[in-house]
Amino acid sequence: MKRNLSLALACSVALVSCGAPSLVWSAGPEPVIVNRGNPIIRDRFTADPAPLVVGDTLYLYTGHDQAQGDAMFDMREWLVFSTKDMKTWTPHAPIMKATDFKWATRDAWASQAIEKNGKFYFYAAVSHDDSHPGMAIGVAVSDSPTGPFTDARGSALITNQMTPEGTHSWEDIDPTVFTDHDGVTWIAWGNRDCYIAKLKANMTELDGPIRKITPPHYEEGPWLHKRGGLYYLTYASLDRKTQSAEHVSYATATSLDGPWTYRGELTGSAKNSFTIHPGIAQFKGRSYIFLHNATLTVGDQGGAVGRRAVTVEYLQYNPDGTMKPVVQTEAGVSVPPPPAH
Repeated sequence: MKRNLSLALACSVALVSCGAPSLVWSAGPEPVIVNRGNPIIRDRFTADPAPLVVGDTLYLYTGHDQAQGDAMFDMREWLVFSTKDMKTWTPHAPIMKATDFKWATRDAWASQAIEKNGKFYFYAAVSHDDSHPGMAIGVAVSDSPTGPFTDARGSALITNQMTPEGTHSWEDIDPTVFTDHDGVTWIAWGNRDCYIAKLKANMTELDGPIRKITPPHYEEGPWLHKRGGLYYLTYASLDRKTQSAEHVSYATATSLDGPWTYRGELTGSAKNSFTIHPGIAQFKGRSYIFLHNATLTVGDQGGAVGRRAVTVEYLQYNPDGTMKPVVQTEAGVSVPPPPAH
């Protein structure tokens, strides 16, 4: 009886929204989100997407926007969703709260997870307590990509005082992590300036100096990846003279030590959203870019600066390794990709 009721509810949701992207919950043992377009997740607000591919599964880590009314940001925890086909998504339990870092006070901001040495390491931006005022980056660890994650250090990996050239307390945010072919893992981060450093093999300590690699119009949200022999630094950009919202731009290099060559804009701004945040993955022979916008309405709460929703688009490359401009759409990857030229 319960299964039949669930099926009926799922069917009714699909029928009501026939012809438009929608959220459908399956009648199986676990709820499954069926991707019918952008945004992907439609029962809650999500932001700052960070994909991780493990075997035949793509895990998508997000922040959880919970701002009410005119509030800007209220982000208390991180979520994870998984897919094997980019069509159906399984939501998992929240993996961690900001205050699970005992030295943190709030603000579960952008994050990224990476697999190494048989474990999963999760790097995230939070507000530090008064012992190190400002935003900081912590690292947590788990035996599973779906957590739960626990603080791997008992202290912040990066604090605001470690980048003294910055002029504001929230410059140490938005970590991205990448393991190169030699096994060395790097971390990049930053608001208004982009910083990069190596991580020790234990993944919980920096290995050497912090360097600044800020490309043109850099604002925040860096993402490191590699394709062939080329490294990519993709980021939320803002030309403060001409733009009123962030776009996505990128730079490339033949070494993580640089120099980095600016390649221009990859996307325009996100609909209804000042912020945008790229996350890139290659999965089962195709490349994808995850973003967010503010087009979703949940109950009586519409999209806003603190109520965003994750989207995904196909990502394609030119023969010279540059990335083709990405147009943000409602259909997303619910339709076949455009032909490669």
